[in-house]
Amino acid sequence: MFLLRRIRELREDADLRQKDIADYLHCSQVTYSRYELGTREIPLEALGTLADFYGVSVDYLMGRTDEKTPYPRKKRV
Repeated sequence: MFLLRRIRELREDADLRQKDIADYLHCSQVTYSRYELGTREIPLEALGTLADFYGVSVDYLMGRTDEKTPYPRKKRV
């Protein structure tokens, strides 16, 4: 339930429509709406994309932490 609430809150706080996020995720507005309603599971790739878009960690989206700041990325050699 944390995930559903958080992706909606983040979208609304950014003054974005479901269609805006759906376009970013390359899916339909109906599909994205189902993600927010919990009637369709969010693919892991889309979850990571949403976390990057909002500048938060996947753990924050999932309610595992209340800390929005994402973890530092590993440097590629």
